[in-house]
Amino acid sequence: MVQYNPKDWITFIFKFHKSDTFRQLIPMMLLIGVYSASVCYLEIHFFKLKDDSHVKNISIMHTTVGFVLSLLLAYRTNTAYDRWWEGRKLWGSLVNNSRNLAIKLSAILENDADKNYFRKVIPSYASILAKHLTNEEVGKVLFEGLDLEIEHNKHKPNQVAKMIFNKINDLYKSNKISGEQLIILNTEIQSFTEVCGACERIKNTPIPYSYSAFIKKFIFFYVMTLPFGYVFSLGYYVVPVVVFIFYVLASLELIAEEIEDPFGIDENDLPISKIASNIKKHVEEIL
Repeated sequence: MVQYNPKDWITFIFKFHKSDTFRQLIPMMLLIGVYSASVCYLEIHFFKLKDDSHVKNISIMHTTVGFVLSLLLAYRTNTAYDRWWEGRKLWGSLVNNSRNLAIKLSAILENDADKNYFRKVIPSYASILAKHLTNEEVGKVLFEGLDLEIEHNKHKPNQVAKMIFNKINDLYKSNKISGEQLIILNTEIQSFTEVCGACERIKNTPIPYSYSAFIKKFIFFYVMTLPFGYVFSLGYYVVPVVVFIFYVLASLELIAEEIEDPFGIDENDLPISKIASNIKKHVEEIL
């Protein structure tokens, strides 16, 4: 995830980060510029269209359709950001629940071996969930004093959650924790699986294909028809104007594409591996 100072306007304007949409759109903007210049040349010098030509009235369509396109892009961007922010809230919930579980176990457990087990296995859930969401391979994760083996053909986070609950249940059967304490611990243990399920829902349910494809086609045909009408009033100045309009519209779509899956490896995706490392640090401090 990109770290930045939101008050530094100069850097935002004149520095082009590798995740900036401007760098990604340069080839397309060059093509749009050449296309606009070609349309301008054909209308002015080749066909020599007059100001009273019906082609000039195409700009009326852009005024009406542009409003509809702006609404669609606003909805598209808001939907993508909602998915990104929900993912961040879910991982914030995982951080809090991991801390709460560690604090409760620290107060309840007396045996150092039991504490050491949870000191290792609680952070491993966040770490394996991060790998699970980014489709990284998880083979055998070794901790000091804990041998955690993950099977590839089974749901990986569920295996760790099962280990945690089985250990809690064993402590209950051996009378190391009471029934009331078991109930107290159950909330945090259950929340792990709930967070995992919600993250999987975001990752495995993308924006409907037809909606995304329609917006891309809408932007393309809208921009490609812009030069025809505005040549009469702007002349060759239509080239930078059309390129700029394309940059704005296409950037909104690119931003939405990037943040709609917050668990990827893009520059603006959530730093879930770093969050998992922080969970490990905090749990080890508590236990």
